[in-house]
Amino acid sequence: MTDFWEMPLTELSPQQWEQLCDGCGKCCLHKLQDEETDELYFTDVACRYLNTDACRCRDYQNRLQNQPDCLAITADNLELLSWLPSTCAYRLRSEGRPLPEWHPLISGTAERMHELGQSVRGRVVSESEVQPDDLEDHVVYWVEPEDDCDD
Repeated sequence: MTDFWEMPLTELSPQQWEQLCDGCGKCCLHKLQDEETDELYFTDVACRYLNTDACRCRDYQNRLQNQPDCLAITADNLELLSWLPSTCAYRLRSEGRPLPEWHPLISGTAERMHELGQSVRGRVVSESEVQPDDLEDHVVYWVEPEDDCDD
């Protein structure tokens, strides 16, 4: 029997889709884009709704109304979201790649992901603590769409 996370994304139930998220919090970081090169840069500044210890949204059900920049990741828009980190389970599965060993569905716990530094836990500040003009001072290189996703 195939584990649900190995199924095509379009076949997942809404509950399975939500379980596929590893809860790393990387998609909740502010990003900057170079106007000349279109290169994307992640910052260590998280959405104010992100619980930076649990790496989960504090108001997930209302996030799209509360945070205009928040996007619902769906099977229909996934190919447009090339900025998703290479470790993102949605990105990996859409590319036909397996989940890493630290993914909570594989390891049985989110703690493994945090221990291996695959989440934003302990590495970010809330947007409420940073002025928008200071985002450039918060660019980080530990989250990149091109990173190798191997553990």
